[in-house]
Amino acid sequence: MRILTAGDLTLEPQVVAHADAMYAVLSDPALYAYEDAPPASREWLRTRFAKLESRRSGDGCELWLNWVIRMANRELIGYVQATVRPDGSAAIAYVLGSAYWGRGLARRATSAMIDELVARYRVDQLVAVASRRNLRSIRLLKRLGFAPAPPALQLEGGVPAEDVLMIRASRPDVRPSV
Repeated sequence: MRILTAGDLTLEPQVVAHADAMYAVLSDPALYAYEDAPPASREWLRTRFAKLESRRSGDGCELWLNWVIRMANRELIGYVQATVRPDGSAAIAYVLGSAYWGRGLARRATSAMIDELVARYRVDQLVAVASRRNLRSIRLLKRLGFAPAPPALQLEGGVPAEDVLMIRASRPDVRPSV
């Protein structure tokens, strides 16, 4: 993994040393309005980051690529991540502290990650899942070129009805799959 830049943002490969600063970011209650829960403890987050540092799934088939997002002032503000599958697809996700919403930072960081996935990891299809109620996230994905998946793909992918599966192909000849 490489360090990526997106204007004044730096995306650093996530390591255990980031856990304490990220614990503060990930403890923001606004992040959990639609899903998940904050990390149980700093130690839990350190353990999770240590596992992710392998950059591979347990069976070795998937690449786990995780970057923390750092501002020019050195403050960590969130992360972007991708699970790259052997078929050339990648599932992406992103989290940004609520104090940084609405400034285009998530778009810039996620776009830099997507560019890296396409250029370096040869990803030809991207997928993301968002709560249907999370209009901010859905707008971001649309700005990044994603579109809602056909209902059959949503079902095939096991995505619950309260969520929406979003897909973006990096080449026009790629047929959507999950």
